[in-house]
Amino acid sequence: MLNVLLVENDINSTLLENALKSEGFDILKIQCSPLFLTLAKESRPDVIIFNLDTPTEKLITDLYTLNQQLPLPVIMFASHCSGEAIDKVIKAEVSAFIVDGLNCQRLNSIIQVAIARFKQKQALKDALEEARIQLEDRKQIDRAKAILMKTQRFTEDIAYHTLRKLAMDRNITLGEMARNVIAMAELLK
Repeated sequence: MLNVLLVENDINSTLLENALKSEGFDILKIQCSPLFLTLAKESRPDVIIFNLDTPTEKLITDLYTLNQQLPLPVIMFASHCSGEAIDKVIKAEVSAFIVDGLNCQRLNSIIQVAIARFKQKQALKDALEEARIQLEDRKQIDRAKAILMKTQRFTEDIAYHTLRKLAMDRNITLGEMARNVIAMAELLK
């Protein structure tokens, strides 16, 4: 069972709430306010659903903050929205954005697609971050090899194998060992 944080403009509206309950979702419903950010961090829902007239600039900023601090699938239903606001909502990484189309029969499908899209995007972000870290490590390893080649008159191959052995002996990554060599060289200047 998925935990849903439902954020609505009209707290008295029950259409979406009833549709979610009929699908078996566990719901925490609040009125749209900046408090949703704090509540999301505390309650850690599986998905956040907004049901609004139109997203405000403040809400879009809060969604961007939420995505940086606690990435979650976010679904937004809006009565109307300008093209500029749509661009901003998409940049805030809302998983599904439905304008003027709240159809309770499609709700479960919309949620499942949004969650799948969110997971795919997170996997891509994770892979990108891993590639960035590997590239940075590669740069540090090359720099550390250059230091060893210059100061110890090692060949490139011997410098690499020395770094690798030092890393294995200390049970740290090659990148960490390279940073240690660079830091030591900076200290000895």
